[in-house]
Amino acid sequence: MGEPETKVALLAGASGLTGTHLLGALLEAPDFARVYAVTRRPLGREHPRLANRIAQFDRLEAQLKGLVCHTAFCCLGVSLRAAGSEEACRRVELGYALAFARAARAARAERFVFLSCVGTESESRDTYRRIKQEVERSIEALGFVSLDILQPGPLIGLRREMRPAELLRLLVVPAVSLFQLGAREPYRGIAARTVAAAMLGAARSGRRGVYRYTYSGIRALARAKFRAPPTRADVVTSKPGQPPS
Repeated sequence: MGEPETKVALLAGASGLTGTHLLGALLEAPDFARVYAVTRRPLGREHPRLANRIAQFDRLEAQLKGLVCHTAFCCLGVSLRAAGSEEACRRVELGYALAFARAARAARAERFVFLSCVGTESESRDTYRRIKQEVERSIEALGFVSLDILQPGPLIGLRREMRPAELLRLLVVPAVSLFQLGAREPYRGIAARTVAAAMLGAARSGRRGVYRYTYSGIRALARAKFRAPPTRADVVTSKPGQPPS
C-alpha cells in the first residue's frame, strides 16, 4: 500500500526541547496536512494545520479515542533527577509513552517514531537506560508496520527554563564530544534541532520494520533532505518483537 500524499501526524511531547523543534518542522512540512499535538497544557500556538489536544495523561488512551493518523511521534521523557524518583520516572517514560503508543496503534498509525536514548542495546546498571530499554521493547511488541527508534546522546539546546548547571552543560557537552570517537561516538552530544529533523526524516524514509538510529544515523537522516535513506552502517536493525542485535 503506497503512502498518501498528505498525512496526519500525532505528536506527544510537543512542549519539550526536541518536541518543540519537531512541531515546528511538522507544521512546515507539506506532506502533513494535520498535526495533533497532545499536551497537558495549551501550547499557546496557532496554526491552520495544528490541533492542540489537551489531555490527562493518566487517561490518554481514552481521551485520544476516535483519532485517526498515519504517523505518530513520541518525544515524551523526563530525567530521573527531574522526576524525583524511579517510580515517577517510570510513570512518564514507560506508563505515558506506552499508553501513547497504544493510542497511536488504535488510531491506525502505520509508523511510530520514538525518541529514546543511547546505550539501551545491552543490559545497563543505569536506571534511566534500563527504563528506556523496557519502553523500546514494549513499543516494539505492539507490532507497528514501521518503528523508528532514535537513540541520541546528550541533547543540546536552549530550554524555556534552565538551571545554572544546564547552562554549563551547554558548554561542556560539545567540548567533551570532540574526544568521543570510535565506539564512544554514539554518546556524543547532539543538537535537539538535529534530532527533530531526523525524526521527520525517519517518517519520510518509507522503510518498514524496526530501525534504531544512533549518532551517525541521526545526523544522516537530518542531512539527507529525505531523498535517500542513510546507509545500513549508520543504523542498528532488529525484527519486530525481538531485542536489537
